Amino acid sequence: MSEKRFMKGNEAIAEAAVRAGCRFFAGYPITPQNEIPEYLSWRLPEVGGAYVQGESEIASVNMVYGAAAMGTRSMTSSSGPGISLKAEGISYLASAMLPALIVNISRGGPGLGSIQPAQSDYLQATKALGHGGFHAMVFAPNSAQEAVNVVYNAWDYAERDRNPVLVLMDGCLGNIMEEVELPPMKELSDEDLPEWSLTRRNGRDYQGNITPIYTEPILEGINAMAGEMYKAWEEEDVQVETYELDDAEYVVVAYGIASRVAKEAIMELRAEGYKIGMIRPITLFPFPKKTIHDLDYSRVKGIIDIEMTIPAQMREDIELQVAERCPVYEYGRSGGCLLDDEGVYDAIKDILTGGADNG
Repeated sequence: MSEKRFMKGNEAIAEAAVRAGCRFFAGYPITPQNEIPEYLSWRLPEVGGAYVQGESEIASVNMVYGAAAMGTRSMTSSSGPGISLKAEGISYLASAMLPALIVNISRGGPGLGSIQPAQSDYLQATKALGHGGFHAMVFAPNSAQEAVNVVYNAWDYAERDRNPVLVLMDGCLGNIMEEVELPPMKELSDEDLPEWSLTRRNGRDYQGNITPIYTEPILEGINAMAGEMYKAWEEEDVQVETYELDDAEYVVVAYGIASRVAKEAIMELRAEGYKIGMIRPITLFPFPKKTIHDLDYSRVKGIIDIEMTIPAQMREDIELQVAERCPVYEYGRSGGCLLDDEGVYDAIKDILTGGADNG
């Protein structure tokens, strides 16, 4: 049965993972995601799972590789610099075609950055999660409830595609306290183990092999298969929310915590008579290209990219779909400085009244 609780975002993610059937976690402490491993350190043993605090991020992600090869629903979590350290292991997961969940509760950057929340990892998540040109589906929830929903379904995508899935949230959402409705526990048995898994549980005598290393012709074929999978994501798996687009002359594009702050500003500006709407990507990869491309540019006078990072990292993806049919503006805060209602309202209104350029 589902149940309602008042939970911190990070803890809601952890509980949703357990209820989705996750039975292995390995990770290493880093702010602002520490509540995820802390919660799982006691919660996983309660359901027969295993929690490991690895000696490093590199060790942890490779433990996830091993557990995933056995067919166990496995995950790790970190924040920007930690995800960078896990990049090789995530690349190996993709190469070996192993499903796993990676959660990034992002902080300011680059480098060590700050421990405060930021949206500085869009490019890392969508363009360079690792080496070799692979992609993962990237989900960007904007509430604790949506994070629960995304995590609960993440392994369904990962196992369907035999590919890692990334959930990208900022530290604001990771530490916000909200009421969530938790889904029921998925009851997975040995019969649910994927055929390719290396486990010998349930009397299986599997003699297969999982490897991330191939000869050239085989690797090229695997890369081609991945390319077709990414195309299928764009056709079938894009998730996007739209708000007040029917008559909008200006359209905000924002995700995660930025979308919540921007929506408050949009409602206030709407009440003042401004025709403004919003596109909120829920999947950052695949990106909602068609939603932006198909706007009525005979009416839309400008696109406003709102992000908690400077410079805006999503802007290039937006501009590719706008194709110079209207100006693209941006507003953000960075380095752990948070977006606030007044600042976003003032920035958007400045654009609407002609006081800002599109630099």
